[in-house]
Amino acid sequence: MTAIERSRTVAVVGAGTMGQGIAQVALLAGHRVLIYDINATLAAGGVGIVQDRVDRMAAKGRLDRAEAEDAIGRIESASSLADLADSALVIEAVVEDVAVKRALFETLEEVVAPDALLATNTSSLSVTELAAGLAHPGRFLGLHFFNPAPLLPLVEVVSGFATGPAAAERAYATVLAWGKTPVRCADTPGFIVNRIARPFYAEAFAVYEEQGADPATIDAVLRESGGFKMGPFQLTDLIGQDVNEAVTRSVWESFFRSPKFTPSLAQRRLVQSGRLGRKSGHGWFPYGPDAQAPAPHTAAPEAAPEKVTVVGDLGPAAGLVELLEEAGIAVTETAHGGPYIQLPGEGQLVLADGKTSIEFADVVYFDLALDYRGATRIALSAGEDTSERTLAEAVGLFQKLGKKVSVIGDVPGMIVARTVAMLIDLTADAVARGAASAEDIDTAMRLGVNYPLGPSEWHGRLGRDWAYDLLHHLDERCPGGRYAPSLALFKLGYTEGDEGAEGGDGEEGEEGREAAAEETA
Repeated sequence: MTAIERSRTVAVVGAGTMGQGIAQVALLAGHRVLIYDINATLAAGGVGIVQDRVDRMAAKGRLDRAEAEDAIGRIESASSLADLADSALVIEAVVEDVAVKRALFETLEEVVAPDALLATNTSSLSVTELAAGLAHPGRFLGLHFFNPAPLLPLVEVVSGFATGPAAAERAYATVLAWGKTPVRCADTPGFIVNRIARPFYAEAFAVYEEQGADPATIDAVLRESGGFKMGPFQLTDLIGQDVNEAVTRSVWESFFRSPKFTPSLAQRRLVQSGRLGRKSGHGWFPYGPDAQAPAPHTAAPEAAPEKVTVVGDLGPAAGLVELLEEAGIAVTETAHGGPYIQLPGEGQLVLADGKTSIEFADVVYFDLALDYRGATRIALSAGEDTSERTLAEAVGLFQKLGKKVSVIGDVPGMIVARTVAMLIDLTADAVARGAASAEDIDTAMRLGVNYPLGPSEWHGRLGRDWAYDLLHHLDERCPGGRYAPSLALFKLGYTEGDEGAEGGDGEEGEEGREAAAEETA
C-alpha cells in the first residue's frame, strides 16, 4: 500500500499544541494542510504559529528558504468542517472526550470522500469505541503522535476492531513517508507505550512505599545503573502527577483492575495534596528559585577486599570478573555452586533475584546494571542479619570499581532488576495477545520514552529464564498477582533459538522451570 500522495490535502482538527505539531509534520512532508478548530481565532492562530516555526527553521539554515516559503503558502485555516471535503486524511487532536470525538467523526464522515482516512490522535481512548457510530469504520484508525510531534519520531498506528488492513497500511506508509517511525498496534488499553511503561513508574513507587529508598536515590539508581535517561520521580514531576496517575488509573480500569497495573497510593496522595510536580512548584521534589534538589544516598568510603572468589556463572553480571581483575582485586573462580561472589569475611554478594537478604545468613544483594563497566552507581541491599563486615566489603568492592554505592532496604528484586523483569513480562504478554510485535514494542519504548533497550532486547541479554525466575520469587514474597509471571513469559522459556543468550542453556532452563512448578504445586 502506498502513502497518501503529496498532492493531496491533509486536515487537522484541533489547533492546540498537538494539532499544530501534526500540521507542521504534514506540511513539511509536502502536503497542503488545513487546520480547523471550533474556535476560528485559535485555528488562525495555529496557522500563524506553524508558519512562524517554518520561517525560523529557514532563518537557522535548517530548511531551504524557497522550501519554507512554499510551505508557508500551503497551510491555511478552515472556517467549517465542510471545507475539509477534499482531504485525503483528517487527523483529530481535540479534547479527550468520547462524545465530542464521536460526534466530530460522524460529521466528518458525511463530508469527506469515500477514500479518505479518518484518524484520531487519542492517547487513552478506545479507537474501536470512537468508530462505533460510523457507517464506514474500516477507514478509521488511531495515529498517536508524541509531543512535540515535529521532534519526536514515534507514531503508534492503531487498528481498531473494525479498521480495514488497507487503511492501516496506507496510514503506516504515509507516516513513514513523513519521516516518522511508525509502529503497528492493536486497540488495547494504553496502546504500546502507555501500556508497557507502567512498571517503570509503578516499581519505583512500590520500592518507595516499601521504605526501600527515597525518590532521589531510586531515580539515581535507574539512571546511573539502569541506563534510563530520567528517573520516574523526576519524569512524573515533569509530566504532571495528575496526568501520569490518570493514565495509570485508565489502563488499570481498562484491564479490569488487573493487579499488574495497580496505581500507587503514594502518588494518589500527591495528587490529592495538589503537589502535581513542576507546574505546581512541588511534586516528589520541590521546585522554584530557592528549591534544593535532594541528593541520592551515597555510601561513605570503605576499604575494598584484596581478593574474592567467584562461585558459579554470574550470568548478567559476568562482566564483573574482568572489572575486578582490572581493579587489582585477586579473583579465584570455581564453577560449582553459586552464583555469587564470596567475600573474605565469608559473606556473599548476590545479583538481585527476587529474594531478600533476610532469608540468608550473611548476604548482600547488588542490583542489575545495563552495563557494569559503564554504570556509575550500584545499589546494594542487606538484611538485618547481614554482618557489618560483609556490607562494608561489598560497598568497598564496588567503590574500587569506580562506582558510587547506594545502600537501600531489603526489598526483593531491588530497583532496576524488578523494573526490567516487569517490562519484559508485560511485553511478552502483549505480544502473545496480538497487541504488537516484539520488534515494534522495542522500537516504541526506545523512541517513545527513550529507554536504553527495548524489553525484548533486555530479555535477549539476560537470558530466557532470568525474568521468569525473578518474578516467580517476587510473587512468592509479594503474593496477589502483580508479580505472577505471565503464561507468555513461561512459554518463552521453552522457545527454541535462545540457547545463545546468557543465563544457561535450554536444559538448565527446563530444570529450573520444573522446580519452580513443584515449589508452587
